[in-house]
Amino acid sequence: MRRVIVIPARHGSTRFAGKPLAPIRGAGGAARPLIERTWRAARALPGIADVVIATDDDRIVAVAQGFGATVRLTPDTCANGTERCAALVAGLDPVPDLVINWQGDAPLAPPAAVAAMIDAIEADPMMLVATPAVPCTPGVLAALSADAAAGRVGGTTVVFDAYGRALYFSKRIIPHVDPALLPGAADQVHLHLGLYAYRPAALAAYAATPMARLERLEGLEQLRFADCGIAIGVARCAAPAWDAIECNNPGDVALIERELVRQGIA
Repeated sequence: MRRVIVIPARHGSTRFAGKPLAPIRGAGGAARPLIERTWRAARALPGIADVVIATDDDRIVAVAQGFGATVRLTPDTCANGTERCAALVAGLDPVPDLVINWQGDAPLAPPAAVAAMIDAIEADPMMLVATPAVPCTPGVLAALSADAAAGRVGGTTVVFDAYGRALYFSKRIIPHVDPALLPGAADQVHLHLGLYAYRPAALAAYAATPMARLERLEGLEQLRFADCGIAIGVARCAAPAWDAIECNNPGDVALIERELVRQGIA
């Protein structure tokens, strides 16, 4: 299958304006824009035909071209990364067999989780969308709980059925776990990683469907697939050897930098 990674990136994040261009320091103190950190992680994945940054902002275009990325302008009317992937893919020739949405704020996404997501969708011809989730470590659950207590929106959690089909995604911690059971039950909460694998038909259906009520309320783009009648397969992966923190808020920068240093990533 011809697989293409698309990294959607927008400058106007309400929680962290200019996030894709935020400098992130690695081992040795070198600072690189967040979007470059994510692009480098995506390029390291084997079996990928191309990695394309999709944006509507000329500042991101200029920076991405500066570090050698393939970058394409997409309409500023795109409401989210999935719409941006759909817009980009509609203009590709040939159309890839599989489109991987690697969100620009996830430089610590575990490669094993990406591979598991790809394996899951390619193994099931009826699966149109897949996404990975990992059980929370006590550290990740503590960070999510701290964000919630402070009124910040942190990572996204997911619950799924016995067949691995997503039931719901939320920016709150789901399911609720009795505090008396924590931290031993931290792994009963699954952190959704900001990655998706789509077949082109799923992107076309998504782009043709109006924004869903739950999508609008939660601010989670993947909830629109329920209105499309498309189930999302959840590739359940083992927790990585590090906290797979996404850069949702400015305070996450220091956490990501600490992990880059620990892994020796310059």
